[in-house]
Amino acid sequence: QVQLVESGGGLVQPGGSLRLSCAASGFTFSSYGMIWVRQAPGKGLEWVSDIDSDGGWTRYADSVKGRFTISRDNAKNMLYLQMNSLKPEDTAVYYCQLKTGRDDYWGQGTQVTVSS
Repeated sequence: QVQLVESGGGLVQPGGSLRLSCAASGFTFSSYGMIWVRQAPGKGLEWVSDIDSDGGWTRYADSVKGRFTISRDNAKNMLYLQMNSLKPEDTAVYYCQLKTGRDDYWGQGTQVTVSS
């Protein structure tokens, strides 16, 4: 079965950096684009970034463009989100997401808190 396990979250000061990881299993990772979404306290899910199946195409929300970088390692079945210049408004639970066109899958999420 599909499993997505996020890690790498934590508490960081404004201006700091974190690298999130998502370990994928149970499907042919290299065949699918992948997505990062986030949910801030009291708010709905917000799309952050996505990447195509071979990593050659990426897209970012305006709120993170120039600060976040999505990448993947298909040999390791891993998805990453490098987050730089973090702001308090980036505080959220971050999820990696797989959309197959038939079903959607999320991991359990990893908490990112940006605070001084």
